[in-house]
Amino acid sequence: MSSQQKPTLTGQRFKTRKRDEKERFDPSQFQESIVQGLNQTGTDLEAVAKFLDASGAKLDYRRYAETLFDILVAGGMLAPGGTLSDDMTCTEFCLFKAQEDMETMQAYAQVFNKLIRRYKYLEKGFEEEIKKLLLFLKGFTESERNKLAMLTGILLANGNISASILSSLFNENLVKEGVSPCFAVKLFKSWLSEKDINSVAASLRKVGMDNRLMELFPANKRSCEHFSKYFTDAGLKEISDFARNQQSIGARKELQKELEDLMSRGEPLKDIIAYVREEIKKNNISEQTMIGLIWSSVMSSVEWNKKEELVTEQAIKHLKQYSPLLKAFTSQGFSELTLLLKIQEYCYDNIHFMKAFQKIVVLLYKADVLSEEAILKWYNEAHLAKGKSVFLEQMKKFVEWLKNAEEESESEEEDAD
Repeated sequence: MSSQQKPTLTGQRFKTRKRDEKERFDPSQFQESIVQGLNQTGTDLEAVAKFLDASGAKLDYRRYAETLFDILVAGGMLAPGGTLSDDMTCTEFCLFKAQEDMETMQAYAQVFNKLIRRYKYLEKGFEEEIKKLLLFLKGFTESERNKLAMLTGILLANGNISASILSSLFNENLVKEGVSPCFAVKLFKSWLSEKDINSVAASLRKVGMDNRLMELFPANKRSCEHFSKYFTDAGLKEISDFARNQQSIGARKELQKELEDLMSRGEPLKDIIAYVREEIKKNNISEQTMIGLIWSSVMSSVEWNKKEELVTEQAIKHLKQYSPLLKAFTSQGFSELTLLLKIQEYCYDNIHFMKAFQKIVVLLYKADVLSEEAILKWYNEAHLAKGKSVFLEQMKKFVEWLKNAEEESESEEEDAD
């Protein structure tokens, strides 16, 4: 059987690599398709959502995400600064041309929500779009800004975008011209109509925005008083209280750090006491709050031994040294009780200190920092649940001794009468 030659393909084959086929970025055709669809669906936002859902299969949303969001918000592609590009067809059916009320903005938020849930890859692009739109605020009319603020508040409440987008409002030009605080008021009103202040605060903290709200104002107006008045006058007392609270938390953290530094440098106690008194006056801090800070600072200013049997001895020596400082800021019964609760919490949270609790309390009683009234009140009713059985058992004998001593002094007074 003669072997036949296999047929061969003539001519040269060129293999086109995928990356060489990359088409030119040309959003005009994409814009035409989206605008046409929006003009057909009109103000029926249910129909708009369905159209966008179906179009994602035919159009390149991944590539033209910015164009898509520009059209849905402003009716067409936006040039830098926020003006509409003249050379392309635009639509009247967009967020900026919609009615300026919460109900309409909620319906628009749903359109974006459905779109992003359907095409998850648009999530990042959408957040970038909102950041960009906030930078363009000066290019928009007051009504357009209001609608954007309301929408952004709803999107933040729904968790569609992160509060990190607020960083755009700290842009120097927007701040200088007063655009940022004005926009923030509308945004927070919208957000708070959907969620409570605790939810808003949690979202801000998550991305470190909780301590940056003052940056909505120029440097010469960046004070707690100015911020508080501006937002309270605008009907947002919750935001003004939140900012005040954040500032006092910030001040307390700074104060604790400074105290720890003073202690580690071995500054004289009288100087530390004078510094603390000054801070109490300056920042309007209560003695109860202050004693908590002092306790934390005293306990953080030393490297503790890892062995349980040695740490008690070390703690007693250390606290003996700082008892005059603790005494200076426990002039009220409430402050003494606060200190007792802080000690209980500390000994519970730091396992090596579990057996040291009673010795610490007795030391501070002898040093006139804690009174028998405060100790008895703590023992009978005011203790925390943390390690309760262990600490009450430790204190049992000392409390009995205190009660007997009290009864003896009372009977001596009666005999004297």
